[in-house]
Amino acid sequence: MTIFWDWNGTLLDDVDVCIRCINHLLEARKLPLLSREKYLQIFDFPVKTYYEKAGFNFKKESFDDVAEEFMDWYYEYLPEADLYPESVNILNGFKSKGYRQVILSAMEHESLVKTLKKKGILPFFDEVAGISDIYANGKLESARVLIKKMNLNGSDNVLIGDTLHDLEVANDLGLRHILVADGHQAPQRLLAKTKNVVGRLTGLYKVL
Repeated sequence: MTIFWDWNGTLLDDVDVCIRCINHLLEARKLPLLSREKYLQIFDFPVKTYYEKAGFNFKKESFDDVAEEFMDWYYEYLPEADLYPESVNILNGFKSKGYRQVILSAMEHESLVKTLKKKGILPFFDEVAGISDIYANGKLESARVLIKKMNLNGSDNVLIGDTLHDLEVANDLGLRHILVADGHQAPQRLLAKTKNVVGRLTGLYKVL
């Protein structure tokens, strides 16, 4: 079996970092700041839609400029984002079971690889697939390329993520899915679309 791991909000706990970054942008534009609760309710892919829900007006400014400003803040604060406490044990446990593990992320690819190295977990993964830019439109295309490259039968494998976009990707590729309700979207949003939800990473032991 191959496990497709989402990165941000699944193995890497960067929710507070993302809220801090978006609030820098909102404050600079004298827009209302996001509480954690509000963030979990509106965060989405493509992120342009989420930015609009947060109050940005892309008739007045460029989405690309806003995205670049966000990423400047994000990379400044990224060293403060830790792995979830269970991440290494989970990766070790699945490795010991002989599962192949890959990372499938909407993070820019080179930055993703560098971050995995810094966090000390790159050796766990047979493949790493990020995206080619910083705009986080989604990861469906890179997922399709990865499935073809690895010559996998989707139904024999599972995607683990924290958002409804991960569910969308899993369904498109014919993968099984498990969503972890400890990341970038509120649990009730996930449960409204699927029953395959665990509260924390440790819940994966019961279903895999």
